Amino acid sequence: MDSESRINHVIDLYQEYVNPGLASVMRFAGFGDVEESATGCTVRCVSGAEYLDCLGGYGVFTLGHSHPHVVAAVQEQLTRLPLSCRTFFNEPMALLAEKLASMAPKGLQYSFFCNSGTEAVEGAIKIARGATGRTDFVCTVGAFHGKSMGSLAATGRELFRKPFDPMLPGFVHVPFDDVQAVADAIGPNTAAVIVEPIQGEGGIRCPSDDYLPGLRRLCDERGILLILDEVQTGLSRTGAMFACDHWGVAPDIMTLAKALGGGVMPLGAVMATKDIWDKAFGENPLVHTSTFGGNPLACRAGLAALEAIESEGLVERARARGEQMITGLRRIQAAHPDVLVDVRGMGLMIGVEFAVEDYGELSINGMSRRGVVAAYTLNNPKVIRFEPPVIITEEEVDRALKAFEEALIEAAEMLNGM
Repeated sequence: MDSESRINHVIDLYQEYVNPGLASVMRFAGFGDVEESATGCTVRCVSGAEYLDCLGGYGVFTLGHSHPHVVAAVQEQLTRLPLSCRTFFNEPMALLAEKLASMAPKGLQYSFFCNSGTEAVEGAIKIARGATGRTDFVCTVGAFHGKSMGSLAATGRELFRKPFDPMLPGFVHVPFDDVQAVADAIGPNTAAVIVEPIQGEGGIRCPSDDYLPGLRRLCDERGILLILDEVQTGLSRTGAMFACDHWGVAPDIMTLAKALGGGVMPLGAVMATKDIWDKAFGENPLVHTSTFGGNPLACRAGLAALEAIESEGLVERARARGEQMITGLRRIQAAHPDVLVDVRGMGLMIGVEFAVEDYGELSINGMSRRGVVAAYTLNNPKVIRFEPPVIITEEEVDRALKAFEEALIEAAEMLNGM
C-alpha cells in the first residue's frame, strides 16, 4: 500500500471506528497525515513530511520523543518484568517514590501511581475527602483537571460538563487568581481548594505573585487542604522543577502526569504529606488501588525521566529557551498588534492570544503547512500554545517563530480580504 493509500485508510478507519468528528477537525486543522516515528523535537509522518513539534503532546514530551535514556530503561525492564503480579514488593515503584519525595515541595512524602492526569486528580479528590471527612471543593473557572467524572466536576468549563450532568456534587467554581473569591466560597463542608499553578487549557494564564501564597495562608487559616494540579506544569516545564516553586508554596496534595513518563510510558501520580496519607489510608491501605498503576515499565520510565531532567539541566534549559521564544513572540506581537493581543507564559509553557478566534485556526493550519505543530488551549479557543520539548534548540525556536509569523500574516491577509 503506497503512502497516500495508507493515510486515507487510517482516516477512513477513524471515521468508521474511532471518532468521525475528531477526524474532521484534524483534517481541517491541517493534520491529515499519519504519524510514523519521532525523535527529539521531530515527528515524521507516512507522507514523508517532517514536523517540528511545538506542542509536545500537551506537555508529555518535555524530554522530547524517544529519549534514549528513558527508552533504554524501559527496554531493559521489558526483558525482565513488564507488569507486576501485585503480590510482591515492586522495586521500580519504590525507587520512583523515593526519588519524587526527594524532589517534591517540602512535606510531600508519599506517592500513589496511576496511568494519567485525570486518574491522579481522582485520587487527590478521594484522599482529600478521606483525610478531612468533608465532601466539597473550591475550583476555578477555566480550569482543566481531566474528563473522568470526578475530575470533570472540578474542570471549569461548562462545554465539557453539561452533557454529563448531574456532576459529582460539592464542586464550586470561582474566578482564577482571586483569593477573596476562594475565601467567600469556602463552607463548613469544604475539604480542599484545587487549582493549577498556571492554567493550561484556560489559556496559559499565569497568576499574580500573591495568589498561591495567599491560597496557602487561607487554607491554613481555614483548616482545609490545598491541592495543586501540576499535571501540565510540573517537572521543568515552566523553568522550575514544579511551577509552585516559583512562589515557594508547598501544597498538601499534588498531582503529576504527562512529563512524568518521559514521553515513553503513560504515568501519573498523586503525592501527599504523611499526616494526610495516614488519615486517608491509615485504616485501610487498600482503599485506593489500580491494577496497572505503578507498573514496573512505567516506573522505570519515570525514574529515568527524573534522572534525565536533573542530569541534562532541563529546568535551566526551559528557562533559557522560554525567554528566547517569549521575546520572539512579543516582537511579533508588536509588529501585528491588531492580530495578536497578548503573549504570556513561564518557561516553555507559552500562550499567544488572538484578537479573533479565526486567526488562531488559520495560524495553526499555516504553521502545519510550514512544518511546525501547535494547537489550541481547550478552554480558550482564542489562545494557541507553544509547549515544545524542553530539549528544543535555539535554531529550532527561531524556525518556529519564523513559521508562526508567516502563518499569522497569511491568516490576517485571508481574513481581511474576505
